[in-house]
Amino acid sequence: MGKQFNLKVHLPGWFTGLFSNAIWHLPSIEKVVYLTFDDGPVPGVTSSIIEILKGYNIKATFFCVGENVSKYPDIFNEIIKEGHAVGNHTFNHIKGIKHSNSYYYNNVEMAGRLIKSNLFRPPYGLMKRSQYLYLNKKYKIIMWDVISCDYDSSITPEKCISNVVDFVRNGSIITFHDSYKAEKNVLAALPKVIEKLIDEGYSFRKIEFEKTRPLYSATWIKQNKMRDSRTA
Repeated sequence: MGKQFNLKVHLPGWFTGLFSNAIWHLPSIEKVVYLTFDDGPVPGVTSSIIEILKGYNIKATFFCVGENVSKYPDIFNEIIKEGHAVGNHTFNHIKGIKHSNSYYYNNVEMAGRLIKSNLFRPPYGLMKRSQYLYLNKKYKIIMWDVISCDYDSSITPEKCISNVVDFVRNGSIITFHDSYKAEKNVLAALPKVIEKLIDEGYSFRKIEFEKTRPLYSATWIKQNKMRDSRTA
């Protein structure tokens, strides 16, 4: 595929190296990719995405905002019922670099009690180095190597499609958004992206890792609060 440099769509190695143990890409000799969706669940958009995926028998991974899960539990349960994976995207979709460590950890934990996943993706892909090191002890931190930019109202669905197909590779983690901001682009672009990737010989999987780390220890935050306050 004719790739062009685009810093917004495909991050360079020097940036991904800042969080070297995070998962940006799942290397594979197979032509397999991983569709992910951030910021839901919300009425209309999330359910429409689920129906699109169902039509192609594709399982994906939804990084959910805890506040939305608490508002729309039926939609969250629909994601689970359809066999998709879920991950933690904080409770209030907050940017870690703008908050103290303890506030950020508590916000993640609030979401974790509802979402019950060992996968975490920081909103905007940003957090402090200390927050990354701390959360990496509990979660598999999932980033991406291709982002559709569907949230950008200044671009067309066709541009979202090219953003994905120009940069996709074996093992790509592809990010869309099940949000109202992205609704126009994601609902128009997603089926076409899927069809183009199928034509290229790709298959689709959800992201799963065995839960080898305790998720909901009551002492998880307490044990580390003093150490991390020094690195905030």
